[in-house]
Amino acid sequence: MTKRTVRILFFLLLLLSSSRTTFGQTGQVDALVKHYYSQNNFNGSVLIARNGKIDYLTYVGLANRTDSVPYSAKSKFHIFSVTKTFTATLILQLYEQGRIHLDSSIATYYPDYKGEAARKATIRNLLTYSSGRANEDIKSLAEAYNTTIWPLDSFIANYCSDRLVTTPGTTFNYNNGDFIILGKIIENMYGEPYSEVLSKKILIPLGMHHTNYLRHDDLVSHLDQAYFHHDTIPLTFYRPTNYYIDNYFSAGAMYSTPTDLLLFDQALFNHTLLKEQTLQVMLTPYKHLGDVALGFWVYPKKIGAKEYTVAERQGYGYGHHSNWVHLPDEHITLILLSNTNTVDLNKIRWEILATYLKENNK
Repeated sequence: MTKRTVRILFFLLLLLSSSRTTFGQTGQVDALVKHYYSQNNFNGSVLIARNGKIDYLTYVGLANRTDSVPYSAKSKFHIFSVTKTFTATLILQLYEQGRIHLDSSIATYYPDYKGEAARKATIRNLLTYSSGRANEDIKSLAEAYNTTIWPLDSFIANYCSDRLVTTPGTTFNYNNGDFIILGKIIENMYGEPYSEVLSKKILIPLGMHHTNYLRHDDLVSHLDQAYFHHDTIPLTFYRPTNYYIDNYFSAGAMYSTPTDLLLFDQALFNHTLLKEQTLQVMLTPYKHLGDVALGFWVYPKKIGAKEYTVAERQGYGYGHHSNWVHLPDEHITLILLSNTNTVDLNKIRWEILATYLKENNK
């Protein structure tokens, strides 16, 4: 190799290096993520994308501590309540088709429902956690989710058919039951299991090959395990108590990956799954209900020195954490997934976004 060839190769490498540091800069974000990993035992994945193009994606820590399996691009994560946004999307597809009216009652589409809310609460109330029910599933959490696999109709009869404690539409009261009832309505409308409708209407069309509905006895390759920790130095971890993911149904029984969730994100915000006007219905916040929208929360948030409109969705269960933030005006997506409770994702999402925006909006 001649000296001239060496100089040319060196120049090309310099150009490539320069292009990497001037487009999609993520050095400070990476340093922040590494800090949380080394100092706070963050385990999981961080993805940042602009206009659907990934600017930053990393996997850190262990997906399985028993066998020391590290997180990687193959890893699948329990997403728990992010499932609710998929359920909301399926309901809004029926709304687009004129098959569901948001202000019609539960009984209109679920005539066998026995709860007091049957003819008093609407589909919109279910979507905004304002059905007014007493939410027995939350009050009897261990019995409802941990000890028995309930057939869907039995679960709804036992835990989602309770009395009204507030007037529907007036009070926000977060729960799983409202979205489990929505899942049953989806089954009634299509005459198929929720999992089949989910696959046909969202997962298969979008090519979300690493995302699915989960049952407790499914064997899913590369599915992560979750951990709590003891307040010891150094930290010691332990597995949560047993639970049956089946009982979370359309409110929390899915798993996915950060890149698959980006496909879903882009299909929603680019009007592939829903028309633009339907997306606006989805993203309209209800101020009197704490800025909840249909499958998201939508509100103004100051990040760094600037205020942004934020659409966000979270999921949590038995040590698993998922956090999805979309800035519609900036076309920026942040997805955080973790399997430990050592780091508050609600806190670090703003730090990560502020760092990214500062780096990339110069």
